[in-house]
Amino acid sequence: MKFLVTGAAGFIGYHVSERLLDAGHQVIGIDNLNDYYDVSLKQARLERLAPHRSFHFEKMDIADRSAIAALFSHHKFARVIHLAAQAGVRYSIDNPHAYADANLVGHLNILEGCRHSKVEHLLYASSSSVYGLNRKLPFSTDDSVDHPVSLYAATKKANELMSHTYSHLYGLPTTGLRFFTVYGPWGRPDMALFKFTRAIIEGKSIDVYNHGQMRRDFTYIGDIAEAIVRLQDVIPQPDANWTVEQGSPATSSAPYRVYNIGNSSPVSLMEYITALEQALGCEAVKNMLPMQPGDVLETSADTQALFEVIGYKPATDVRQGVQRFVDWYKDFYRVD
Repeated sequence: MKFLVTGAAGFIGYHVSERLLDAGHQVIGIDNLNDYYDVSLKQARLERLAPHRSFHFEKMDIADRSAIAALFSHHKFARVIHLAAQAGVRYSIDNPHAYADANLVGHLNILEGCRHSKVEHLLYASSSSVYGLNRKLPFSTDDSVDHPVSLYAATKKANELMSHTYSHLYGLPTTGLRFFTVYGPWGRPDMALFKFTRAIIEGKSIDVYNHGQMRRDFTYIGDIAEAIVRLQDVIPQPDANWTVEQGSPATSSAPYRVYNIGNSSPVSLMEYITALEQALGCEAVKNMLPMQPGDVLETSADTQALFEVIGYKPATDVRQGVQRFVDWYKDFYRVD
């Protein structure tokens, strides 16, 4: 099949594109290659995809309405995996308009393209951040997600609402993917594991927020990509018996579905750092700091619904995943 993967030069987009290509599919990848983080890392990911004859890349901004419309009119995509977005919780506090452009306008442009091209299935990136002030653990897709604590989270909740509207109005099958703290080889430099690794290797201190008193459902990138590739074959169907009063918020009378993709095994931040110290063979100098705006204390994914439809759930142990990241980092940056 022919897939469109948005954000193909990004962390998750690169891994998903590689899986699809290895499975024999054709992938058209787009990315605006912005400088939110090191562009050379994005280009290095693309260089690994380029040898595949079934891969074609176009530099494109999803917020560019006419360019996205032309892309959809030129290609007949069977399915779309929409992973392009402005990421980062803390960055959204200082740069809110970047999130409106990429995550709201961009998402609308992709929905419009899918609608007019009659795409079979749109899968799109949401986030565990949508759970916001929720305290009941693990986070379930049956829970309400009406109290985000960052603009980033609010835009991801908006993406789910926009997608439901298109599923309802136009019968477009949409699946939202709530990712939980993704990490692993080819990861983003703005994320904790990457920043910690670089700092420790350079002999610098690491910033540990809330004095390390946080827990995260760290989820390995290989598990994320596997779940996405399996889910693209699970096309949502309307449920005629569903009602707002009695149905789950993750389902609908429209062809709409939302899933958690997480490891379901929360790990303390200090345990995560210990795994990194062991992988690097040295101890970090820790700069203990207070809680940051937009952060939450703990995340944990209920992935039963995911397992029921694809027979798979993420399970990579954090020590194993961190070691794989460190091995990649040392190789990529030529660290002895």
